Amino acid sequence: MSLQVFDKIISDRGSRYAVSGGPARTRAEAEALLAELRRNKRFAKATHNTWAAILSGEAVRDDDGESGASQIILQMLERAGLTDHVVIVTRWYGGKHLGGDRFRHVVDAVRHYLAQGEARQGGR
Repeated sequence: MSLQVFDKIISDRGSRYAVSGGPARTRAEAEALLAELRRNKRFAKATHNTWAAILSGEAVRDDDGESGASQIILQMLERAGLTDHVVIVTRWYGGKHLGGDRFRHVVDAVRHYLAQGEARQGGR
């Protein structure tokens, strides 16, 4: 598996965010990447590991308690045309509610991940 992790990319009122991802063709492969991420104790203790993927044309996602966040990830993957690839946004809750800003942070985290992919591929 080739899991890429970009840690500590966003911090707001104590909450911290990371974004990770990698290629996956099946739900089992997506869950294996998630398990790989959670082998890191810091990520295992995160409040949310929200993820989404379009696997063989089928949308799969899991909010992991961050209601609505996986739908945002999924929409961004659809717009980017990124299939057979799982993207995971991790949040460590910092004690203060962020309201709608939490969705902005999910968007920014996915943008960061997608931008890194374009850099690796030399842009499209």
